[in-house]
Amino acid sequence: MKRVLISDKMSEKAIEVFKRFPEVQVDYKTGLKPEELKAIIKDYDGLAIRSSTKVTAEIIEAATNLKVIGRAGIGVDNVDIPAASKRGIIVMNTPYGNTTTTAEHAISMMLSLARDIPQATASTKAAKWEKNKYMGKEITNKTIGVIGIGNIGSIVVSRAQGLKMNVIAYDPFISPDKAIELGVELVTLDELYKRADFISLHIPMTKETKDLLNKDSFAKMKDGVMIINCARGGIINEADLAEAIKAGKVRGAALDVFEKEPPAADNPLLALEQVICTPHLGASTDEAQENVAVDVAEQIADYLVNGTIRNALNVPSVSGDVMKKIAPYLTLVEKMGAFHAQITQGGIEEVVIEYSGEVAAAPVAPMTIAALKGLLTPIMGDIVNFVNAPIMAKERGIKVVESRTSEPEDFSSLITIKVKTSGGENTLAGTLFGKKEPRIVKINNFYLEAIPEGTKLFIYNHDRPGVIGNIGTLMGKSNVNIGTMEFGRDKAGGMAISLLSIDSPVSDGVMEEIKKLPNIVSVTQVRL
Repeated sequence: MKRVLISDKMSEKAIEVFKRFPEVQVDYKTGLKPEELKAIIKDYDGLAIRSSTKVTAEIIEAATNLKVIGRAGIGVDNVDIPAASKRGIIVMNTPYGNTTTTAEHAISMMLSLARDIPQATASTKAAKWEKNKYMGKEITNKTIGVIGIGNIGSIVVSRAQGLKMNVIAYDPFISPDKAIELGVELVTLDELYKRADFISLHIPMTKETKDLLNKDSFAKMKDGVMIINCARGGIINEADLAEAIKAGKVRGAALDVFEKEPPAADNPLLALEQVICTPHLGASTDEAQENVAVDVAEQIADYLVNGTIRNALNVPSVSGDVMKKIAPYLTLVEKMGAFHAQITQGGIEEVVIEYSGEVAAAPVAPMTIAALKGLLTPIMGDIVNFVNAPIMAKERGIKVVESRTSEPEDFSSLITIKVKTSGGENTLAGTLFGKKEPRIVKINNFYLEAIPEGTKLFIYNHDRPGVIGNIGTLMGKSNVNIGTMEFGRDKAGGMAISLLSIDSPVSDGVMEEIKKLPNIVSVTQVRL
């Protein structure tokens, strides 16, 4: 008998699903304190959660029998995935159950914002009849700028088109063919700011998107622009948004998410009548909650009873024997994909993966999937997993090409990943040292040896004396410790690359100082 614990409030449909599996016993215990969960988790094979339960490394260490963690929803920032992976625990999410609901909430927020519906409701209930005060805006023929047109953003595009709006979009990682299929005009971020009457955000919160909408962004926008965020808190600088509203630059904002949730009582946005807000309700419909509860229950039960893996974030669907052979390669190619995502400019059109030497005889399909997951996760966040990565690549118009050759190159096994975009092409090659140690051995035309983990600074520079010394001096002055430094050059006095492993991420200010050093062409911070 397999035992499953549901530790967060969830639709009773989940329990009904588990009851269909006589091999599974389910317990429903919500509101457990961390020490209480730690004390009982050893008795369970599966754990079903939403966002309240924090599955920390300490909890995982105590979970001696746990085999699978299922998150009813998309985000898994409350699960220590590296700790789970180390213990061989599969982490699953349910990426599709609430996409329509979240998109509909964004449209609802936009309509409410355009017509001041919450404010007018409060006014009327307060025995006022302020008909002249709440003069709204039509949305027909207005321009909506959608930032991010993945699963949710593409639904928003469709709904906005149905409302007879002009739709423009910014998504640097989508192909032109996919944009044509959606019937949307792709523009630069600055062009979107300049033209949009409404701006709706549908991107993950990453180091690249943190404070994407800030004082400088608002200055580029139309006067009277309206902002909708049903994605993630932190994408908008809340203090800058408050100032832009007070100055009249932004007519209003509709926010379902905040950087800190619940927001502090002194959050300046809460005091502004032009801001309407909801307590992270994007996925909160009866249908969505039932969908994700049913999905997570079916996935957990199916794995525990039949060994079937769906929507796993940390393991592809392969047998145990095959996994032992290819696991180090999966780590290698996923990190290479993530590296590509962070140095790539422009919409991705094609990914070419070449397997050379001994690795070509192994099952390469899971490796290709791992590479796509690594490539798409920095762009799209937790929605990407080992099951849907190929589908999401196809949906975004990305062509994926595999090739194999038994002829070894400079290594007994070599995996080369080329990513082609509208702006050019980048190539990474990697191999294993020994049988388990991943290494990146080539970046474009430069050979080197780099461990693909941690935070790195990827620098293009002219091969001149003093470059390395200048970088080291600046890092020391900035109190940034350098763990390792790898170098490569095409020829003496030509172009070179430097790859620095640093103990902690550097600030934007330090990045700007590096760019100003003599002979530096570009610098990118990469997190692996």
